[in-house]
Formats: sequence, C-alpha cells, structure tokens
Amino acid sequence: MKLRWRFGIIAGLFLAVFSLYPQLKMVYLRGAEWNGHYAYNDVDEVAYAAYLKALIDGRPRKNDPYTGRDDTPESPQPESLFSIQFAGPYTIAIPARILGVPATWAMTISGAVAAFLTALAIFWLIGMLTRDSLFAMAGSLIVLAGGALFAGEGAIGEVVGGGFSYPYFPGFRRYIPAMAFPAFFALVALVWKIVGRVEEEGSKGVRDESIVSLPHSSTPLLLTLAAIAFGYTVFSYFYVWTTAAAWLGCLGICWLVVRPGGVWKDIRSLFMLGVGCLLSLAPYAWLLSKRSHTMDDVQMLVRTHAPDLMRVPELISYIVLIVIAMGIAMKMFALRDRATLFAVSLALTPIVVFNQQVITGQSLQPIHYQVFIGNYVAGLAVVFTLGLIWRTADGREKLSSRIALAVVALVAAGWGFVECHYTVRVLDDVNVMRDEALPVARRLAELAKNDADKHHQNVLHLGIAEADDLPTVAPQAVLWARHQHVFAGVTWDENKERYYQQLYYQGVAGRDLANGMKSGNDFVSMIALFGWGRHTDRLNSQYKPLTLGEIDAEARIYDEYVKNFAATNPGVVRLNYLITSNEPQQYFDRIDQWYERDAGETFGKYVLYRLRLK
Repeated sequence: MKLRWRFGIIAGLFLAVFSLYPQLKMVYLRGAEWNGHYAYNDVDEVAYAAYLKALIDGRPRKNDPYTGRDDTPESPQPESLFSIQFAGPYTIAIPARILGVPATWAMTISGAVAAFLTALAIFWLIGMLTRDSLFAMAGSLIVLAGGALFAGEGAIGEVVGGGFSYPYFPGFRRYIPAMAFPAFFALVALVWKIVGRVEEEGSKGVRDESIVSLPHSSTPLLLTLAAIAFGYTVFSYFYVWTTAAAWLGCLGICWLVVRPGGVWKDIRSLFMLGVGCLLSLAPYAWLLSKRSHTMDDVQMLVRTHAPDLMRVPELISYIVLIVIAMGIAMKMFALRDRATLFAVSLALTPIVVFNQQVITGQSLQPIHYQVFIGNYVAGLAVVFTLGLIWRTADGREKLSSRIALAVVALVAAGWGFVECHYTVRVLDDVNVMRDEALPVARRLAELAKNDADKHHQNVLHLGIAEADDLPTVAPQAVLWARHQHVFAGVTWDENKERYYQQLYYQGVAGRDLANGMKSGNDFVSMIALFGWGRHTDRLNSQYKPLTLGEIDAEARIYDEYVKNFAATNPGVVRLNYLITSNEPQQYFDRIDQWYERDAGETFGKYVLYRLRLK
C-alpha cells in the first residue's frame, strides 16, 4: 500500500492546532482588548524570545538581550546556551527578518510549523513500517498528544485527582525543543529507511514484504540527510542530540549483537553516519570549551554514579521490552527481524539516557530528558512495537479494523484537547498580564529608534513577569529579570547584586525578604539568590532544601547592601526608565532619592517614567 500523505497532514494540522491553542485562548480571553502579544507555553520561552528578537534586529550570535552586552572585538563575550544552540533561533530569525515578522509572531508561527513537521516525520516512520496510513496517523497523534502523559506529567495528575496540570505539551516549548523535534524524528525515519530494508541475498531474517528494498545509490543521500538532521539537533538542544546519539549507539549495539542478515552493510552505513555526526560534534565541542564559567552552575551539573531507574519513560520502556520478549517467545516477532531490533533500540534509549551517569559520573537535570525527549521516544517505542503486531495482523483491512483505528486516532486527538484545556489554564493570567504590558514595551521600542546607545539604556520594571518579557519587544536592557542569569553577559554575583537593587528600589526590607522565602511563596527570590536548584527537587538529583539559617544570612547581607547603597556606587546600574503600575500607593521614595522622574506616560495599567540621575 502506498502512503496517503493526507492522513499525515491531518495529524500535523491537529498538532499545529494544539500548538496554537494557548494563543487562541489568550485572544479569546482578551477579546477586543488584545494588543497582539504571543501567549507563551512555558515561562522559559521569554528568554528564547528575547534572544530571537536580538537576532532579528541584527545583533551578533553572542548577545545578551537583558544587559545589552554584545560580542565585539573590544568586548568579547563567552558562549552561552543560546549562542551554542543557535540553529533553531537562526532558522526562525532569518526568514522573520527578511519578511519583517516581529519576534512575537515568529514565536507563534514557528511553534505551529515545528509541531506540524514533527507529526509528519513520525507519520512517515510509522507508515514505512506498517504501510498503513491510518495507523501511521493514529500513531503520530499518540506519540505527540501523549507526550506529557508518557512523562507522567501534564493533565493526568489533575484528571485523576490531586495533581497539578503542568507543563503544557512540553515538546512544543518554542523553540527549544520544538525546532529540534522535526530533525530528531526525521533522523529516526531516515535511519529506518536505510537499515529497515531486507536485502534479497543472504538475509536470514523474516522477510517483510511491506519494506521496499532500496537501491544502493540512494544510501549516500539518505546518510547525508541523516547526518544533517543530527547536526541540526546538536546545535538546537543538548537533551535532544544526546538522546539521538544514545539511540544510534543502542541501534548499533543491537545490530552487532544479534547480527541480522546483511548486517555488515548496515554497520558500514551506520559507521559512515557516525563519522558524519562527528563532523557536527567537533565544532560543538569547540564552542562548548568557550562557554561562560557560570554556565555549569546555572545548569546544575551534578557529580554522581547513582542509577536512575524508575522514571515514567523508563517504566514504559520496560513494558515495551517485555512485550517484545513475549512476542519473540510466541513466534509473533523474529529476533533477527530489523523491525524488532529497531523497536528494541527505541525502548532502550530512555533507560540509557537516564543512567549514562553510572559510567560518566555526570548528571545534568535529568528531568529534561523525562519531559522534553525521553518521554516521546518511549511513546514512539510503544507505537512502533504495536506497528510490529499490526503489520501482520489478520483482517486489518476490514471495515471494523479501519473504524477501530479511526476511533483510536480520535481518542488521541481528544486527549490532546484535554491536555490543552487543563494545562493552558495555568498560564492564562500571566499571558493576559504580558499582553496588557505590550503597549508600554512598544513605546520603549519607539523611543529607541533614534538612540545610538539603545541597548545600554536600562529599564527598571517593577513587574517580575513583565520585566522578564520586555526584551522580546523593546531593545533596552533591564535592571534585573528572572531569566537574566542564563545569558553569559552577567556573572552570578552580578545577577545577585542587580536583584538587590531591584528589591531596594521596591522598598523591600531584609525581614520581608526572609519571611517571603521562609513561607515558600517567594520562589523568585529563592532562584535569584540561591539558584534554580534550591527551590525545588525537580531539577537537581542532589537537591538540598534551603535552611532557615541560610535565608537569615542572605537577608542580613541584603540589609547591609541597602545600608551602604548609593546610585553612584561602582556596580550599581544607572537607570534611564521606570515602569510601574498606575496604582496610587506605589513606593517611589528610594527612586526619588536618586533620580528625577518626568510626568510619566500611562499605557493602560502601566506608567512609563523617564529618569535622570540627580
């Protein structure tokens, strides 16, 4: 049967709609008052959008949109996560700049396109295995709509009771990992296209009539495309490319251990692919060697050899491996069948990525494997294994079988809407708030048009979420933002001092700071003053909760800083603009002690002041 791509397009359209759901929800909530902002799917997207805005504006690859520090011969900047993982943002920024699309719309459009292409790539893979377009459509929807479910996250906790519905479709976080997803699954499909065939001569495996033998002349092209896909993941997202590398390793080991017919031709092809992959890893390693000294601390690299065997994607992998073993024992599958080995390699991959530290001794936020890629690989292993059963099932062309597949596809799509409904609600309020703040950000962009030093003008925004979002629209730097420290422009100590200044101008006392952290409500201060690994155990396998003594000590340091503060002190950021709420009880005493404010301009619930140092 020839693949009918319209079924893949249907799956892709469903996934594109899921990607656009938060945007549609915000437009609905705002109605006629919508200012045109994009709705983010994850709080980290503001940093990605800020970097994207800088690239669209023509700033260099090594830039820091939060502090305005760009790489120049006079002031070279170290590599950051963003400058190393540049493939995704440049893929969006180049056409956006040519077409005049702002970063806000570029984020929305790119997410939908990435979701659509990812669905097509999975459809192609499953379709090549089963030669059943309806099954491939259902499989694509299952893998992607069930991504959060395969991670043990998302809506399922609240649906069954007592849980928290978050995150929303983690694979659609723009542009990390969203832009890497089509490349990753295209890589898997291309490799299956290369090794999934059955050669006529010398093959002792089970003949699979649904796999069409490839002419030898097509293999170099497929290998080249696969190497390019791998390279794209390398410069897009760490967790995706390392998972791709782990999967290729698992695949090669399966082939060497079991040795299906024609194994050495496949090993030669995989070896050539490995060489092509190394061509990407060499420059990547060089860029990584130039990284900021604070990058490892921000990423919470942990030294450990402890195994990690009970995460949800691993549990799914265990079940898949048991099913495959039972299928082999019952003669449903042949061990030396390439499709069987391919399914095994997919199932092994989550187990490997969660336990590589047993050998390497290094663990880097394994929750990202659980939520952003390992879960999808585990889901793909499930669907691929079901495809092994389906491709030889009796009566699969019967009307009842076709109806059953259609129902499965609709259920998967329905679950996607369940995920949307429950998980998007978490970000509704902050997305509305960001849209309300858009006019004042646009005013700053307008003021910067004729300013030759616009990237070094500094804004104090008293709204935490709004300050984080400001560089997506306005080119000025900000005094402090929640995601500022992930760029290479500031050291950890400078980031803390900038936060002290933010608190100082807001009139916060040391006792208020301590009480907020002790109550557990002020996670922003926990992150700003102690790092991302101290406010939750999700990110760090060696999590150490904050002690009351540590909090009190930090509050005393802050009080001492306030006691000796002067706007002219070294290290104190000179402010040019202030954005605050238009509520009359705003605290301005400390601002007015050092700066003169103009009359201000009101934009909805926000007021923009120009500041001049006294």
